[in-house]
Amino acid sequence: MAFRYQNDATHSNVPEIWNAGLLTQFDPLLVWASPLATNRKYEGEIRKKGDTVHINSLVRPSVGDYKLPEGMTATRPETVDQRLLITEAKYLQVLVEDAENIQGVNALGAPINQQMIRALAREADTFMGILIAKGATPLPSVKVTSGNISQNLYGAILDMMLALDENDIPSDRRYVVVSPRVKRYLVEHPAIANAAAYGEPGVTTNGVVARLASFTVASTTAMPAGTDIVAGHREFATFASQFTGFREGQSERYRADYIDTLHLYGGKIVRYPELDTKKADNTFDESKPTKGILKTAVEWAA
Repeated sequence: MAFRYQNDATHSNVPEIWNAGLLTQFDPLLVWASPLATNRKYEGEIRKKGDTVHINSLVRPSVGDYKLPEGMTATRPETVDQRLLITEAKYLQVLVEDAENIQGVNALGAPINQQMIRALAREADTFMGILIAKGATPLPSVKVTSGNISQNLYGAILDMMLALDENDIPSDRRYVVVSPRVKRYLVEHPAIANAAAYGEPGVTTNGVVARLASFTVASTTAMPAGTDIVAGHREFATFASQFTGFREGQSERYRADYIDTLHLYGGKIVRYPELDTKKADNTFDESKPTKGILKTAVEWAA
């Protein structure tokens, strides 16, 4: 659609410019739905809300003893089907007085549009945080004592590291996400305050506080209710997301034009044959928590 005030050489570029800007500014605002805590291996071709992405898990074949005269017995590969449903459809629509000027100055940087992008990011991040916490294995709450809070919290994270180790969860790409209150005391611990000696220092995008002890430590205000610390591996949660592209047109309510997009997404706790129970119908028992993600609450001292 071309508007009267647009040049033929520029009106067709509006969607491409806005699309790139939105994706660039959307992703750094995520924590739970970022590559820190989730993977995006199974996005596939998402077209509409209600789409299903199939995830096939390969059951590890059994190892046999080779001896004569029996020789070898072949087995067929066995897979277990998991379904990732695209359940969410959120939109972003902005009114513009002059689409050509908007294109030229990149109005996504304007304060009102920044807030709209943050709202979309918050919705997606809150959705994934609730999903991850719901599927995590609960651990006993952490009882902190006055004067030793940072050590209590750091010890709880090390206990989570041990639990993941005992379940043979890979040590690379592990994460810990904490509430702002936990972060406030955790940064007092020497292992965090002097993270350069243990891992990688510095605050970066996606709420990262530090990297140490096989974990990337991050903090967010989008913590699920009743949860203060979540530790896990990104392979145990997946997030599928797609913006369906931008539309442009004339507003029916105002003397202005609009540009909008639709954000489709869904998430899932990913199951593995070696860690989760396979049911008779060749699916996983998803009523049980995953061993690849752990959560706990903190009992704060009065």
